[in-house]
Amino acid sequence: MSNEVKAHVSLEVKDQITNLLYQEAYFLDNRMYKEWLELLTDDIKYKMPLRETVEGVNIDNISVDSAFYEETKASLRTRVNRLYTKSAWVENPATRQRHFITNVVVEAGDHEDEYKVRSYFLYKRSRGSTTDLEEMFGQRNDVVRNVDGEWKVCSRTIIPDQAVITTMNMSMFL
Repeated sequence: MSNEVKAHVSLEVKDQITNLLYQEAYFLDNRMYKEWLELLTDDIKYKMPLRETVEGVNIDNISVDSAFYEETKASLRTRVNRLYTKSAWVENPATRQRHFITNVVVEAGDHEDEYKVRSYFLYKRSRGSTTDLEEMFGQRNDVVRNVDGEWKVCSRTIIPDQAVITTMNMSMFL
């Protein structure tokens, strides 16, 4: 996605796509992971590359070789199904979490019924009775597709602003 909006997108389409992102955040915040999976296409590419810190060089500091994760629908389904078992000890007791989505920009995609979507996210999580808060923030570059009248995410690249991830684990979905 470029830094400028190249093609006009109707307010109706932008509103529908923005609502998809808000619905997704609601499902994740309320641990409705199986419902969240239904918002993704079967061919989704879901990844979070590493951010590299390179001093003195003015380049895009996103790794092309390494990622925190690179998932498919099948691997995401496996992760989700595990959260509904007793072996998901990291979520016992369940964390309290919020996904904040903002600065949504939508432009025409490379194919009919697809749109490129850039948004910023802030993820906050707390555990048990501790006063410690975990957070992650950054940018998401999505491709959203209309599938049989429903908007679904078919590609997501999560670009964290942090080079060092300070959350206890990566069980969350961004």
